[in-house]
Amino acid sequence: MVVVVVYSVAGVLTLVAFAATVGRGLDERGVALGFGVLVAVGELARWGGGGDRESAPLGAAGALAYALLGSVAGHSTHHGVLQVVAVAVAGALVGCVPHVARGRGPSLDHMARRVLTVWFAAACFQPLYNQGRAAQWFGDGAPYALFVVGLLALTGLCDAVLAAAMAHARTRWPFGPLLRDEMRAMLGIGTAVGATGAVLALAVAVAGLWALPVISLPLLLTQLAFRRYSAVRATYRQTIASLARATEIAGYTPHGHAHRVAALSRAIGREMGLSGPDLTVLEYAALMHDIGQLSLVDPVRDGATATLPVTQQRRIALLGGAVVRQTGVDSQVAVVVERLADPYREQPLTARIVRTANAYDEMARGTGPQGPLAALEGLRLATGREYQPEVVEALARVVSHPGLSLGSAG
Repeated sequence: MVVVVVYSVAGVLTLVAFAATVGRGLDERGVALGFGVLVAVGELARWGGGGDRESAPLGAAGALAYALLGSVAGHSTHHGVLQVVAVAVAGALVGCVPHVARGRGPSLDHMARRVLTVWFAAACFQPLYNQGRAAQWFGDGAPYALFVVGLLALTGLCDAVLAAAMAHARTRWPFGPLLRDEMRAMLGIGTAVGATGAVLALAVAVAGLWALPVISLPLLLTQLAFRRYSAVRATYRQTIASLARATEIAGYTPHGHAHRVAALSRAIGREMGLSGPDLTVLEYAALMHDIGQLSLVDPVRDGATATLPVTQQRRIALLGGAVVRQTGVDSQVAVVVERLADPYREQPLTARIVRTANAYDEMARGTGPQGPLAALEGLRLATGREYQPEVVEALARVVSHPGLSLGSAG
């Protein structure tokens, strides 16, 4: 329902903005064209490594700068809120054409949020500026600059809330952790976008449109560096996933087991309110939880370590942790792997989750259509002794979600 409302409001707002702008014509056409081109260039420079985060930071910064633009080289502008939305959307659509042609265009969520955040920023600023209240209240010095930065911070907060609400509506994961993730992301690339938007608006007010290419260059360079960092992280995860397949290739675990446990563990973690770095540690530990089996002379039947004696489970866990430490992976991942065989009351939550997900996948495998139900029942019977009840119930909610995919990611 939330997603439909956001799409509907953004769509209606876009149509009204285009109709109003076409009907009355563009105010300050040169300025509108300059910012429209900047947004289009930003969209052309869009990259696909951002996941749910802002993947066209220059386009977003240009749109926000136009929303908070009050003057150009000392001359007041008179464009209104609807023209801001129309120019921002038109520029984004033009810049997206090559990406759409290659099947890699922006998601509807991103576009809808862009429309609403730009409208929000413009609606907060333009009426105050055009009526002279911004100058009356803040003057034209440092207080005015702080006013612009404050509006950008408020806009970023609204975008984070909107993104978290849409994610919550789609997944039913707890809203609080989703909002924390969005706020954490806002402190990263979001800060660069907001700062560039503020500097663009303030610089154009003094130096005119020549400030656009000069100020935009640092963000483009930052984007390039961020793309490289993202590529390194992707390679890092692929390396871990490849290590996780070693037990499958050697015949110690069934095909796709590590990836199913990782997907299930991450979903349980989300359900229980984990976010950000904790989810990453959880996923990596789940991928590598069986790596210690490579120390066994004879493979365990179907790789089912949950049925082994505790002493053997602990030996496999400790050897697995030692292997993880030698790979250079975060030491927290090694700690989770080492603690998998401990009594659950002594384990960190991440280890409890991996242990439960691993047992579920082992118990549900190869037992026919009733396997998942039988596995859940078996886990519930063992709660209080082997598995934490809250984790098992979170697992039950996760596996009941329609559309959950636990297939191999490798």
